[in-house]
Amino acid sequence: MLDTLHYALGVFSGALVGFSLGLVGGGGSILAVPLMVYVVGVKNPHVAIGTSALAVALNAALGLFNHARHRSVNWRCGIMYAVSGVIGAYVGSSAGKAVDGQRLLFLFAIVMIIVGVLMLRRRKNVGDRDARCQRTNAPKVLGYGLGTGMFSGFFGIGGGFLIVPGLVASTNMVMINAVGTSLIAVTAFGLTTALNYAWSGLVNWPLAAVFIGGGLIGSMLGAKFAKRLSGAGHLTTIFAAMIFAVAAFMLWKSASVIF
Repeated sequence: MLDTLHYALGVFSGALVGFSLGLVGGGGSILAVPLMVYVVGVKNPHVAIGTSALAVALNAALGLFNHARHRSVNWRCGIMYAVSGVIGAYVGSSAGKAVDGQRLLFLFAIVMIIVGVLMLRRRKNVGDRDARCQRTNAPKVLGYGLGTGMFSGFFGIGGGFLIVPGLVASTNMVMINAVGTSLIAVTAFGLTTALNYAWSGLVNWPLAAVFIGGGLIGSMLGAKFAKRLSGAGHLTTIFAAMIFAVAAFMLWKSASVIF
């Protein structure tokens, strides 16, 4: 059972998650899962994954609202990406529940490192501010959405750290727009995964509620900082650095249990 201190830590952790989502469009469950397991004290990794998926989805919706106010959301691309990704997220989350929780965290960290390297290689590509989703690139956008959704569901993550690179690769949009647009898909993927886990009784509803409360404040601050750091590849570098830091910590913790 969780006590008052653990719920207070949940509010603090939620604020960090909301800030990350607002800043780089990712880091939701990548931060939320280890925070729930190692800081808040959730013992079951699957409960941590299911609860974080719900909290991250609603925190992402708050971040989306803040980015929309700053006109950094491409709704057409985001909806296309989300629709195809929801199918993948359902399939992936069904498979993920059958895998040992600690092994899931270990695999998760390896995927994060690969994504971080790919993002750093593209940091000098500023992208196209007028990028659009149309008939010529629709198959590519839908394909990336489907694949990202499967990874997102399997690892129990909102998927921002995968969706942002997917949007950049499939549309060549600028980083700040990819961050804002990704939150449409993060919300959709997270809700799909959360509902699947909730069906199996793997969501701690009170903890999800306090996480969302903390995320409300964090997401507003994150969106403001993202606007200031959107030029010269700074946002991409911060994005990759966060991935590497969290991945290293998760590899260390999960490897000590597995091996």
